[in-house]
Amino acid sequence: MMEKNDRHIDLRFLAGPRSRWKELKNVFQIASEFIYGFRRLHFVGPCVTFFGSARFQEDHPYYEAARDLARRVGRVGFTIMTGGGPGIMEAANRGARDVGARSVGCNIVLPHEQYANPYLDDSLLFERFFVRKVLLVKYSICFVVMPGGAGTLDELFETITLIQTGKVKDFPILLYGRDYWAPTLAQIDRMVAEGTIGREELRFLTVVDSIEEATTFLQEQLVVMWQQAQRRKDRPAWWFLERRVKTRLPARDPV
Repeated sequence: MMEKNDRHIDLRFLAGPRSRWKELKNVFQIASEFIYGFRRLHFVGPCVTFFGSARFQEDHPYYEAARDLARRVGRVGFTIMTGGGPGIMEAANRGARDVGARSVGCNIVLPHEQYANPYLDDSLLFERFFVRKVLLVKYSICFVVMPGGAGTLDELFETITLIQTGKVKDFPILLYGRDYWAPTLAQIDRMVAEGTIGREELRFLTVVDSIEEATTFLQEQLVVMWQQAQRRKDRPAWWFLERRVKTRLPARDPV
């Protein structure tokens, strides 16, 4: 059963300066969120993160596409990571559950509550978007961006910026749905034409229009990344009270 999100939302943090004591208190709260995330996610990877709209229902083609693609990625051995909510996030986590792959969600406290979807092996809850976004990027070696709204665009362009500026390695970004993303791609072409971004800086971005295209691309990219990730794997240490995320049994209704 999905649990209700009843955590307090601090609406004053971004509303300008406050007392020094309150700002210091915020620093410690932010640090505690990062520590919470680092401890919970240290052993979940390597991950493939799925971004996309929370508003697509189970009967939508994009929902089924995300679920199918997550199944294929999960069968290889990767953990499926999402924002933990409904829609595309649920579809990807559900696809992971279908094949017994690890399924992780980093959810967010919102004024209009976003519940954790029921297909998660490990569900984390954060108060701050920037902490959540760091963790969604930190533990992943590939990003699948399904159609979505403002939040998805934010995640897409922040990831592009991090790769473009060398803050993370050239991990691939898979953009699914050529027609849906056509206006965004046209704007990127305009940026290239105006010289505000270089075409070579987008070499890590690939657009696909079908599960078959996506699978072909991922097969070429993920094998080497899997081998590299395995070489730097760590193990839980009892003196740190660490544990590895356990997967649940696959769902009984894969289609």
